[in-house]
Amino acid sequence: MVEAVRRRRAGGAPLVEVRVDGEWQSWSASDGMPLGLPEVPAWRDRADGDLLPFAPVSFRDFMLYEQHVIDASRAMARAYLPSAYRAASLFERLTGRTFPRFKPAPLWYEQPIYYMGNALTFVPSGVPIVAPTYATALDYELELGFVLGRPLRDATPEEAMAAIAGYVVLNDVSARNVQLAEMRSGFGPQKAKHFISSLSLELVSASMIPDPAALTARVEINGQEIVRSSSAGMRHSIGAAVAHASRGEQLYAGELLATGTLPGCSGLENGRLLVPGDHLKLTIDGVGTIVHDIAAG
Repeated sequence: MVEAVRRRRAGGAPLVEVRVDGEWQSWSASDGMPLGLPEVPAWRDRADGDLLPFAPVSFRDFMLYEQHVIDASRAMARAYLPSAYRAASLFERLTGRTFPRFKPAPLWYEQPIYYMGNALTFVPSGVPIVAPTYATALDYELELGFVLGRPLRDATPEEAMAAIAGYVVLNDVSARNVQLAEMRSGFGPQKAKHFISSLSLELVSASMIPDPAALTARVEINGQEIVRSSSAGMRHSIGAAVAHASRGEQLYAGELLATGTLPGCSGLENGRLLVPGDHLKLTIDGVGTIVHDIAAG
């Protein structure tokens, strides 16, 4: 049974390897990609360095954690809407309740919500990250990613879970200073999100993750643990999220989806944004790790 998949360079050419019984071994190219994944076009690989374990053909990023929405909304108001933040803080102090505008919209409670990201700007762990020229507030988002290994349409949550090939650690890199204006446009994040995202170097088979809602996660910067979190507490299960994405829509092997930010696992929430010289490490136990050096532009 295939436990995990990775791709690396051997003699200048990509080599697919699978982990079986704890040992890595070569995978025959004549068998296609493992776990039902599509082949990776040569143009998707970087000229040097590590390789992605697979090439996402699309990217849907869900927002499954209410606590993340509340804490991130509060922090966004604090940073970019100071007058509104003072009024909201007064409301929360006087009532002991969350300011209503910090909570998700009503539709979020009824169905899984997602935005479509840029599947073509994913890079593997280890690639230095340089903020685009317009980004003055560079941030990370630690998420659990999952990729389909078979086609899917109008699936039940059980059928959707069975179609997941495996899980990866995912970093949805963000430019916070432009995000609020883009979200207010009504079209969702654009330049705030689409410039780069990253994946861990190994795809762990779904068979190795019996409960994706019970995983421990950590954010470390420069060797210091910033936050410890968990994948628990989703409003909608992963199966329900994938099933919703498939409603009236054909999904294919290789499509990547993610949970959205695990609670507390962004600098916006925990107060530690990225600056040049930082070394970022994002971990989900049992799934993998992403590391990046933050470089000056």
